[in-house]
Amino acid sequence: MLPPLLFVALLIFAPIIYIALFSVGLRSNIPGTEVAFSLDNWDGFLFGENNPFRARFFYSMRVALLVSLVTTAAAYPLAYFLSFVARQRRYTLLLLLLAPFFTSYLLRVLAWQIMLNDEGVVTWAARAIGLIADDGNISWLIYSTFSVSLVLFYTWVPFVTLPIFAVLENMDHRLVEAAQDLGASRWTTFWRVTFPLSLPGVIAGFVFVMIPTTGEFITPLFVGGADNQLFGNSIQAFFGTTNWNLGSVLAMALIITVVILMLIFGRFLNTDLRAAPGGDEK
Repeated sequence: MLPPLLFVALLIFAPIIYIALFSVGLRSNIPGTEVAFSLDNWDGFLFGENNPFRARFFYSMRVALLVSLVTTAAAYPLAYFLSFVARQRRYTLLLLLLAPFFTSYLLRVLAWQIMLNDEGVVTWAARAIGLIADDGNISWLIYSTFSVSLVLFYTWVPFVTLPIFAVLENMDHRLVEAAQDLGASRWTTFWRVTFPLSLPGVIAGFVFVMIPTTGEFITPLFVGGADNQLFGNSIQAFFGTTNWNLGSVLAMALIITVVILMLIFGRFLNTDLRAAPGGDEK
């Protein structure tokens, strides 16, 4: 196992170390530039007054948290329906849910841009039913936090549904029957039995949204506009510049944030798995 593990570790850690060297001034993309250890860029990002990149970072975290919460809340009823209601048709419906995602992600974002713009189908429908004037527009429908959150929500719902569905499918359904035999209502059975047992899938689905959304840049690029770009767009903007040192600080800040989130949610996930029936209580 050692050679493949070393190969994978090299692929994962070598680029991160390379970026880290840029972030502390030990590398430069400008030929002939003298390099020396420096934390000036880190100091400016963390403690500089009115730093636009730090403000963009916190804005991105708020959007990522909002999208993660809403997506997880919406995916749970879908997973519950597939597992407990759809019965024999559940895998067919699951395939239909995933079908749009067999196409290019970029094409789907562009399709949303076309639908949400000032002459798109949503605005046309609002004009047709009299919600807005014939020459009016809905200002928050495109190039806004709403449009970014909506497209990200659409993107991640199926991927959050999958882990929750998998947990619900593999749980011991005899526990639900036992709770009902003991006089528990459907609502009580859900909150006391089904939902606690499904928490590992809920947490996994939440992580599936939260982690990639923190670095998302394609969706805000097309439907976010200049004022609603996420932190990933700030990092991507440095690719065509000579200031890779500051861009590497932003990239490392995002990497550190993602690692911290993974450690936190991984701890909660392991706790829930150990607490589940048949889990390791030690």
